[in-house]
Amino acid sequence: MAERLAIQKGETATGFNRIELLNVADAVAREKGIDRETVVQAMEEAIQKAARSRYGLENDIRAEIDPKSGEIRLYRCLLVAEQVANDATEISLKVARERNPDAQLGDILAENLPPIDFGRIAAQTAKQVIVQKVREAERERQYEEYKNRIGEILSGLVKRVEYGSVIVDLGRAEAVIRRDELLPRESFRVGDRIRAYVYDVRREPRGPQIFLSRTHPQFMAKLFAQEVPEVYDSIIEIKAVARDPGSRAKIGVLSNDNSIDPVGACVGMRGSRVQAVVSELQGEKIDIIQWSPDAATFIVNALAPAEVTKVVLDEDARRIEVVVPDEQLSLAIGRRGQNVRLASQLTGWDIDIMTEKEESERRQEEFRQRTQMFIDALQVDEVIAQLLATEGFTAVEEVAFVPLNELSSIEGFSDELAGELKSRAEKFLVDRDAQLTEQRRTLGVSDEIAAIAGLTPVMLVSLGDGAIKTLDDFAGLASDELIEIIGKHGIGETEANTMIMGARAHWFKDEPAPKAGAGSTEPA
Repeated sequence: MAERLAIQKGETATGFNRIELLNVADAVAREKGIDRETVVQAMEEAIQKAARSRYGLENDIRAEIDPKSGEIRLYRCLLVAEQVANDATEISLKVARERNPDAQLGDILAENLPPIDFGRIAAQTAKQVIVQKVREAERERQYEEYKNRIGEILSGLVKRVEYGSVIVDLGRAEAVIRRDELLPRESFRVGDRIRAYVYDVRREPRGPQIFLSRTHPQFMAKLFAQEVPEVYDSIIEIKAVARDPGSRAKIGVLSNDNSIDPVGACVGMRGSRVQAVVSELQGEKIDIIQWSPDAATFIVNALAPAEVTKVVLDEDARRIEVVVPDEQLSLAIGRRGQNVRLASQLTGWDIDIMTEKEESERRQEEFRQRTQMFIDALQVDEVIAQLLATEGFTAVEEVAFVPLNELSSIEGFSDELAGELKSRAEKFLVDRDAQLTEQRRTLGVSDEIAAIAGLTPVMLVSLGDGAIKTLDDFAGLASDELIEIIGKHGIGETEANTMIMGARAHWFKDEPAPKAGAGSTEPA
C-alpha cells in the first residue's frame, strides 16, 4: 500500500466546536447501540462529501477527526505518477520532490486544505450521510445480535399495527408478526405486551427483519419449557408438536426418568402448568400424549380420546390403517377431521380410519376375491379355494412354490391333493407367462428389456402399455417414473435404480479404454 506523505501543515478544516462534536458522537453511539468509532467514521464521510462539493467533485478529498481532541482536518490526496493525466488527483514526481524530498512513484501526498464553512445545503448533505451510515450500522448490529436467537421466545410492546401485521418493539430492535402468524381472532392494540417465537432473522433491503410467530409449533414447546421445570432441565423431552392454531394441539412428551410421569408433569397440579400455556394461546385445547418409539403405540396414543381396536402398518409407505368401534368413528376423526389430521402431523404417518364393520366387510370381500381367484386359476371347488385363502395364501405363486409338506399339512389336504394343487399352480403360471410374453411382443417391448433381471412378464406388459418399448426408452426413465408405470406390481426405488443403470450400460460400451500412463498406473 502506498505511503501517504503530508506536505504541508495547516489549521483545522472547520470551525466546529471540537468537544461538542465528540459529545454528539458519544450520544448517537449510546442511543443506537453502535460503536463510537462507527459514528466518527460516518461524520468523516459526511464532512469529506461536503468538502468535495465545495472544492470540486473531481478531487480526492479526505477528512479525519481526532477521536480524542475532536480536531477536524481536511486534505487532498495526490498520487505521485511519472506522467500526470489528471491534475486533480495526480502529481509528477519532480513537483512532488520539490514539496517533499522523500516522495517516490506510487506514493500518495496529502495536501492540507483551508477550513471551510458549511452552508445550508452542505450541512444538510452531511446530515443525510451521517443518518444513512448510522442506520446501516444499527441494522448490522441488530442482525448480529438477533441472528443467533432464532428458536427463542421474545417479549416486547406493540408499536403499531399495519395491514393486520403487528410491529413489535423489542427495546433494541423492531420485529414483525405477520397476519398469518397470529392466532385467529387475536387482536392487539398499541402498547400491549406480546410474546412470540423467533423463527427467522434475515437481511432485507430495509435492514434486518426479525420475524416472530405465535402459530409456530415450537412456540408451544418453548412455552412448556418456561412453565415446566422438567422440560427446561431436559428431564422431559418434547418429541413432537402439532397445532391447529387457536383451536387444538397435540404434543408428544417422553420422560428420561422412569420415576417421573411426563404427562402429569406437563399438566401440573390441578392443571396449573398446562393452563398457563392455554391462557397464552387464547384457549387453545392441548392434548398431552405419551411418546413411544413404537409407531403403532404412539399413533394409538395420538388418536386419544378415541379407542383403537386394531392397527395395520405399512412401514415402507409410512401408512397405517386404524380400526375403531363404530360408535368411536366421529370421535377418532374429530370435527372436520381435526383429530386425525393432528395425529398424522404429530406422528409423521398417514392414517386411514375405518370402523370395525367396514373392516369386517373389507376382509370378507378380500376373502371372496382370493377364493374366486383360486377357483379360476386352479380349477378347484369353493371349499378347497376357501381353505387356501383361510390359510393365508394370497397368490397362485405361493401355492406353486410352497414346500409340498407345508401344503399337505393343511387340514383336509392329502399328499395327492397337495401335489395336484402345486402341479396346477405351476401349469397356470407357465401358461400365464406365455400369454403375457406374447402380449408383450405384440405391444412391441423388445427382448433386450425382457432380459433385464427383476422384470416379470406382468411388469413387461405394463411397460408396453406405457409406451416403453426399447432399451433406450427404459434407460431414459427416472426411478419414480418406472415405479409409477409398473404400479401395483411394484418394486422399490433401489431396485428401480439398479434396473435403469443396468439398461444404461450399453451407452458406454463404445467409449475407448484409458491409455496406459494417462493418469493411471494400470497397464493398457
